[in-house]
Amino acid sequence: MTAPIRPYRSVLYIPGSKERALEKAAGLACDAIIFDLEDAVAAEAKVEARALLAKTLASTDYGQRAKIVRVNGADTEWGADDLATICPTKPDAVLLPKVETAAQVAAVKAELDAAGASETQVWAMMETPRGILAAQEIAAAPGMGGFVMGTNDLAKDLGTRFRADREPLLSSLQLCLLAARAHGIVAIDGVYNAFKDDEGLREECEQGRDMGFDGKTLIHPAQLDVANEAFAPSGSEIDLARRQIAAFEEAEANGQGVAVVDGRIVENLHVATARATLAKADAIAAMAG
Repeated sequence: MTAPIRPYRSVLYIPGSKERALEKAAGLACDAIIFDLEDAVAAEAKVEARALLAKTLASTDYGQRAKIVRVNGADTEWGADDLATICPTKPDAVLLPKVETAAQVAAVKAELDAAGASETQVWAMMETPRGILAAQEIAAAPGMGGFVMGTNDLAKDLGTRFRADREPLLSSLQLCLLAARAHGIVAIDGVYNAFKDDEGLREECEQGRDMGFDGKTLIHPAQLDVANEAFAPSGSEIDLARRQIAAFEEAEANGQGVAVVDGRIVENLHVATARATLAKADAIAAMAG
């Protein structure tokens, strides 16, 4: 199974406590916004941020951008009230921190249903060793819609050192990606901390894209252009996709099961990928329009 075509190239974290940032986000070129009530909000500001975010979501038009709210964990003093306040606003997804079991997902799904927000998905931060090892069951949980890699927390728990190639994290990233793809949910790569380093960001975006992630979480609007470009089909990829589809359809019309484009065999599986490429390009164009 593959993840939905809806673009998630750029998924921008916005602190739920900063009114001006919440307003500006409605005009930014991101595919999705994570309105953060957890790490980005100090303990003394969490109650006020929760109320501000609920009011903002009810009154602000964010267009086609996916609205995802990261709540505090159920084991904190804020988690239950976060859910009770946010559920009625019916965001596209509620993002849970440090998910380690399918039961955590089921509990939030039940609360969403009870609040009349059954169309709101549950998303999971995959950021602990236990969570990574349980990725398969978490991805299969009812209501689950997406994984967000919490690479900073994961690196801390694993005790890894920073490497530009992220080799110490690759097995964790791939396990989550496998689980996400097996169950048809979205998979978003972790953040790149050096928000002024465009080249480093580009390399990490391209790595995540080539692995199969749908997009990247971002910590600053300055990172949007790089992520949007990296995770979008290029002009040459769109051209190749069209030619592959045309060649295969012509081959089928002539009673053949394969075609040849640019010296390479084109079969059904290549055509499926080509159609997905064009669908993603169309969806990105619709976002821009």
